[in-house]
Amino acid sequence: MDLQELFTSCKIGDLEKIKMLVELKDVDINARDNWDSTPLYYACLCGHKEIVKFLLERGARCEANTFDGERCLYGALNNDIRNMLKSFHVISSKILRRDIYEEFLRRLLEDVTFSDVVFIVHGECFHAHRAVLSTRSSYFAELLNSKWKNRREINLNHKLISPWAFKALLQHLYTAHSEINIEHIEDYMRLARQCKLHNLMQTIEKSLEKLYNYARTKPGIMITTVNVESEFESEILQTELLQLANMAQPPELSSWPIGELPFEPEYGTLFADVGFIVDGHRFLCHKCFFYARTDYFRALLSDHFDESDKTEEIPLITLHGLSAVVFQQIVYYIYTDSCELTCMNVYEVLCSADLYLLPGLKRQCAAFVAKNLEVNQVINVLRTARLFNLYRLQDQCAEFIAANLYKVIQLEEFTELVMEDATNVKERQDTDSIEIIDNVRYYLTNFMQTFSEMQEVSEKLQLIDNLLEELNLEG
Repeated sequence: MDLQELFTSCKIGDLEKIKMLVELKDVDINARDNWDSTPLYYACLCGHKEIVKFLLERGARCEANTFDGERCLYGALNNDIRNMLKSFHVISSKILRRDIYEEFLRRLLEDVTFSDVVFIVHGECFHAHRAVLSTRSSYFAELLNSKWKNRREINLNHKLISPWAFKALLQHLYTAHSEINIEHIEDYMRLARQCKLHNLMQTIEKSLEKLYNYARTKPGIMITTVNVESEFESEILQTELLQLANMAQPPELSSWPIGELPFEPEYGTLFADVGFIVDGHRFLCHKCFFYARTDYFRALLSDHFDESDKTEEIPLITLHGLSAVVFQQIVYYIYTDSCELTCMNVYEVLCSADLYLLPGLKRQCAAFVAKNLEVNQVINVLRTARLFNLYRLQDQCAEFIAANLYKVIQLEEFTELVMEDATNVKERQDTDSIEIIDNVRYYLTNFMQTFSEMQEVSEKLQLIDNLLEELNLEG
């Protein structure tokens, strides 16, 4: 059982095993054993500092003034671990997912492969993408379609524009986060004002105020760098990139009235540089997003693997094996890190996410499926989770089966799965117990607390034993 291996590895200090379980098998790091203890608690108790750091960075819960937080602090083997726990910011699954998306946006800014404009600021070069700039700033949109139209290189040599401020401005436009030396903060504020980025100006002021308030409580501290960010700015970024994804959609499939929304960028569609033909529909997209997002499209868009039709103004690439409505959701995910999943499309989206090497989208599909588990389809879901290596979903199915065993054990599909798992054990000449039986037993026995629960678990375990006896199996 992967979860049991995680607990054991946290006790003995096997960091590589933990990384494999968390990163490849997606094991829940906030799971509890039958002593109500978490992996983080055991890592703290046994003094494994690097494991504590890894778990915290992956979203292990340890908030102050909570049961988990206080227990980890009390049980920590040494002060180094206690100090780490106290100083670490809370990371939720939402924040972790956002950080992964921000890493993609950072790569988008730094990768120059499909940059279509270069700004030269006092001799320093900054590569960028017209689509992103015009979507994020009406000031840039207007200039890129007038004064700077058709210009590959743009020189900015005005004495009031500094390279440091311009670099921070690009960071903000791409990631909604920027950092700059405090000596250049006035230059940054001036540039934000020139570009009519009023929300950025407010964020700079609030970041400075927060920083100065902190400095007053720490006499002697020297402030050198200002981090400019806010949750509000991140939401604006995602909303504006959503408009870019909307404009990539074929008009006949789009539910958005393109060109009629007051907050929609005026020029965004002009900078599409690749078209994807799916089921006869044309999606006008941007190479930089697809190239930075997934290895599949990185290979597809590279010169050595060119499947495009160059008879058109922009290259057209025909994609096979999926419907246009599913590719719509792929496009939304690539641009915004989210899409609209339904019970009707989730499995098709999952298959495409697997094909296009989008593990984040696979996890989103798995999370959606897990919230909609039903008795009559849980076995099919479990088979799907195994097929696509969705380890968290496999565990959630096993937990659901354990909770609903009276009904699930009557299903013919469950009996067939038990037989298949038993056959796999024999073929491997393995001494392991039957996988599905082992997993269900784990969830039955590790989370009971009351006497009535113990009675119910005993009855369910007897049902499993009876089934194995009927099938002439040892489990």
